Parts: sequence; structure tokens; C-alpha cells
Amino acid sequence: MLHTFEILYEDNHILVVTKPIGLLCQGDKSESANLLDLLKDHIKAKANKAGNVFLALVHRLDRNTGGVIVYAKTSKAAARLSQQFRDHSVTKTYLAAIEQPPNPPTGEMIDYLKKDSKLRKAFVVSQQTTDAKIAKLNYKTVGQIQKSKSKPPLVIVEVDLLTGRFHQIRAQFAKRQLPLAGDTKYGSTLRLPAPALWANQLSFDHPTTKERLIFTAKLPNNWPF
Repeated sequence: MLHTFEILYEDNHILVVTKPIGLLCQGDKSESANLLDLLKDHIKAKANKAGNVFLALVHRLDRNTGGVIVYAKTSKAAARLSQQFRDHSVTKTYLAAIEQPPNPPTGEMIDYLKKDSKLRKAFVVSQQTTDAKIAKLNYKTVGQIQKSKSKPPLVIVEVDLLTGRFHQIRAQFAKRQLPLAGDTKYGSTLRLPAPALWANQLSFDHPTTKERLIFTAKLPNNWPF
């Protein structure tokens, strides 16, 4: 399969791209195509370099979530960006499509999540549960999209992710009977190729200049499928 990606910004320190839906951020045991290797090939071709190049993953998007992602081109940039993610100074905004409007239309979700590695799923649990981690997000309803004349329109919500837990958006919305469209793992009855989640915007401080940068990934024309 041919995977195309859009480069949003590149300099000697960072590389910001739009990750296609269905492409891994980095390689795994499946040896499937992955964005990290594709970007390394891009850097080699651009620099006319045959040997290995350094490129580090500093945060992740699920395979079936597309949108904006940043990679580090030096170890110093990787360390500084990783620290920003740990400090929660990075702003991450997503768009999600759900089957019915949330009540209230704008609000905050605070839960405790526990990851089940065997099931590859996150569960909302009590604060006292072993290994439970706090999960926070803000959301607001921003519109609707009509995908089928025979079905109600999907509701589009903008989500500001305040913590970066495994499957956080999917699990927190599902807990409130608002699973993402197509997210059958978390209770959606709609059959779509992937959950309707898009990493819309990413904002962080440049690792060397300290300038605040904001990048937005354009939604695919057919989203959400």
C-alpha cells in the first residue's frame, strides 16, 4: 500500500507531518510500513545520504488515528520535546465524530483509566484501583456532518487533551454512552474502517529557538469515511 504524508514543517531539529490514517508511527513486530522509516527515507533522499539518519518518536498516534505529529531530528531536540510532553506544556487538539450530541455541549471530563494490555483497551475505574491514572480533557461541540440520508448526522466535537493516556478520548466518551463513530471496540454500532478521531492541532515550543509553534492537519475530504 502506498502511504502519502504531508510535511507541515521541517528544519534541522524537528519534522512535523500529517500522519495518514492506517499507518504506524514506528515499526513493530508486524514489519508493516511505518511513518518513522518513511521519514528517514525522506531525509536520506533530501540530503543525498546513504547511511543511517537520526529521527526520534517523541509522542504517538494510534495506527487508525491520522493527523499532526512531530518527530525530533536530534537527540537534544528529542529530549527537550519529550520533557514538554511530560510537563503537559504541549497543546493537543483532536476532532472526533460521535453519534449523538453530548450534554452539556461544552464541558470537561475527568476520570481514572487503567490500561488492559492483553485486551488493548482502557477502562474507566475508581481512583483507588491499582495502576489507575487520572485522565482529563475538555470538549466542545463544533458542528455536524451528514454521512447518510437515512441516518442522523454525526456530531463533531473538538477535544483538548490535557493528559495523554492510552485510548483516553475513546474510553472517556464511551463511558458516557458517546462512543466515537466506528469505534466498535468501545461500543459504537456504526461500521467504519476506523474510529472517527483526528489529531487536528499540535502546539509546542521549538526545542532550540523556544518560539511557540502551532500546526494544523487538514481533515481528509472523506472524513469520517
